[in-house]
Amino acid sequence: MAYVDFLGQLHSRTKRDYVARVVEYDKASCSEIAKKYGQDYWDGERQYGYGGYRYDGRWLPIAEAMAKHYGLKSGDRILDVACGKGFLLHEFTRAVPGIEVAGLDISDYAIAQAKEDVKSSLQVGNATSLPFPDNSFDFVVSLGGLHNLPIMHLYDAVREIERVGKGTRKYIMVESWRNERERMNLLYWQLTCESFHDVKNWEWIYKQCGYRGDWGFIFFE
Repeated sequence: MAYVDFLGQLHSRTKRDYVARVVEYDKASCSEIAKKYGQDYWDGERQYGYGGYRYDGRWLPIAEAMAKHYGLKSGDRILDVACGKGFLLHEFTRAVPGIEVAGLDISDYAIAQAKEDVKSSLQVGNATSLPFPDNSFDFVVSLGGLHNLPIMHLYDAVREIERVGKGTRKYIMVESWRNERERMNLLYWQLTCESFHDVKNWEWIYKQCGYRGDWGFIFFE
């Protein structure tokens, strides 16, 4: 297992007013709406989530970097757990022609709004019980989804990712913090986070679950 940063530069491009999310809106009500993972969360106003999650090509460099790092090739099978609208999987098909993709997300809305070329490979489901046999995929990735699970379900999801992936070619990214400033910023900003841990605790959780893949974080600096 190793820490690998694929998302830091992309994440830092977005400017956030952390305090405004707390003082300008009823954050508790916004969080209740966000946790439905429906249209408001993906394509509604910013206080409910993404404020419009649209394809703009930003995931292609991420897919290319992952493909290079993990040596992915035509014929390999990739699973994206918490795939959203399938943008990353779409970019994997561009970065590695001939690769096979599959995705799962808890949001019916996201799957319905997915990129057309990968939509047939996506399904609604829960990360705690992946509907795939053991060792089904050459690479398993999960970006920004597992921190939305309470601790009692988080362990199941990490173990499921370990189960369905072959070897060590796996990557999980979650929200976390390294210091008190980042912890407070995340607390102000997050709407759906249930597993709220610093870096050392996330690494401890992965070890407890027998996870052999890599991990990354996004920080709210």
